[in-house]
Amino acid sequence: MPQVIRTLDEALAPIGDGCVLAIPRESTGVAMAATRALIRRGVKRLNLVALPTSSLQADLLIGAGCVESLETSAVSLGEFGLAPRFTAAVLAGTFTMKDATCPALHAAFQAAEKGVPFMPLRGLIGSDVLAHRPDWKIIDNPFDGDDPIVLLPAIAPDVALFHAPMADRHGNVWIGRQRELITMAHAAAKTVVTVEKIHDGNLLEDRELAAGTLPGFYVEAVAVAERGAWPLPLPEHYAWDGKHLAEYAKLAATEEGFAQYLEQHVYEKKAA
Repeated sequence: MPQVIRTLDEALAPIGDGCVLAIPRESTGVAMAATRALIRRGVKRLNLVALPTSSLQADLLIGAGCVESLETSAVSLGEFGLAPRFTAAVLAGTFTMKDATCPALHAAFQAAEKGVPFMPLRGLIGSDVLAHRPDWKIIDNPFDGDDPIVLLPAIAPDVALFHAPMADRHGNVWIGRQRELITMAHAAAKTVVTVEKIHDGNLLEDRELAAGTLPGFYVEAVAVAERGAWPLPLPEHYAWDGKHLAEYAKLAATEEGFAQYLEQHVYEKKAA
């Protein structure tokens, strides 16, 4: 059996410059400890795809100069306001922004999951999004010529990266009810997961846990990172750190403040 459990730096080895990297929405299990490690490593030209939204993770990576392109339906700090480094970079045109919608992103990942080159989707015709996505095509329904439909190319990331409550030594990862993480792993060539702990035994053989488990043959590497989603939440384990996010929003409003945040919370490797 290949060694699946690795150190964080070893687990992140597949995420190099130019990687197409899939990340999950902000409330399902975001690998923030891994994100800070990637910034410390100086990774560049990431082609980031958020399924379907992002918050602090994308903002940090963009502010740190790690991102060449981003495909998502939104980046926001929610009640803490706009994502300041994302907003500044969009206005400055320092990276390529690919506007999408939540259903479009899910459909494109599902196409890769199923091994097909595209997925049809309704609900986009008549919107301005289509004017900015030349890679999305409108065709006539081949079964009814008076029925246009949009075709979305499959999104097949190089790596999917997320955080989960636990994994076992076989690489099986328990994700619970966060089913979109399975879609990400199915679509990606490799999946890297950080977890709170290693489970003794085989998760797939546990009658209570098997249904919420991603099988290990989809997983390239697992690394233990306690509170690895902080300051974002891990469902049913810990909540948002509102005080920290408010501090980030205030500091990251300027380039100088963002640099201060990186020094305090990324390069200094401060504990959650």
